[in-house]
Amino acid sequence: MADITHTVGRRKEAVCRVYLQPGSGKWEVNGRTLGDYFPRPALVSAIQQPFTATDTLGTYDVKANLNGGGSTGQAGALRLAVARALVKIDENHRRKLRDLGLLTRDARAVERKKPGRPKARKRFQFSKR
Repeated sequence: MADITHTVGRRKEAVCRVYLQPGSGKWEVNGRTLGDYFPRPALVSAIQQPFTATDTLGTYDVKANLNGGGSTGQAGALRLAVARALVKIDENHRRKLRDLGLLTRDARAVERKKPGRPKARKRFQFSKR
């Protein structure tokens, strides 16, 4: 087999393991195609952003295992993993990807629910009488 680059990306509760190898640009996400797994075009374009930024769209086959979280979190995890893999393959890509913020792990997560409140910040309705 050819050189396979393995990286991990995380976003919210989602975790993505990506295997990149030189090829024709085929995507396999949990056994399905990219457009099949992510039906929203905005998510697909966000996922392909590292490839378009480095002009490598269609030069690598991507195999990804995603679990946890929702569709947006999984898309963010996949984008980070792909960006990290491209840097691992060619260190010259780091500058472009870093400038676009594609190598930064988005640490935002759901805030925990507090006691005495219905949600994290929402309060129960106040009654004066």
